[in-house]
Amino acid sequence: MSKIAVYRKEHFNAAHRLHNPALSAEENAGLFGKCNLPNYHGHNYEVIVRVAGDLDPITGYVIDTKTLSTLIKMEVLERFDHRNLNLDVPEFKTLNPTAENIAVVIYNLLRPKIDSKHDLKITLYETERNFVEYPA
Repeated sequence: MSKIAVYRKEHFNAAHRLHNPALSAEENAGLFGKCNLPNYHGHNYEVIVRVAGDLDPITGYVIDTKTLSTLIKMEVLERFDHRNLNLDVPEFKTLNPTAENIAVVIYNLLRPKIDSKHDLKITLYETERNFVEYPA
């Protein structure tokens, strides 16, 4: 049998500011526009976690969706939801919280917790029309 994928969609609300401290205020404003405003701005993010693999012959699952839901809640939602990513989330103390970097951080938080026999992909919607996937 071919691999099958299981998806779990969650959402979180968070503020951030796109800013590179190695650049001048003018360079940051030019690169990041409104996303560089000094008092931050927020998004209603949607994250889709895809786990793919072979079906377990005993359960018929790739992964128990309740287990996946709990894992996302503990590792991602409790860390990011209603937070200022720049100020409240240690991973972004020195990492610009772009959608791309947020997706990579989510992947790195979940990957050690999901059996390595399963493929993992993160899709993160920053807006209804802007989203990223990792790995691509």
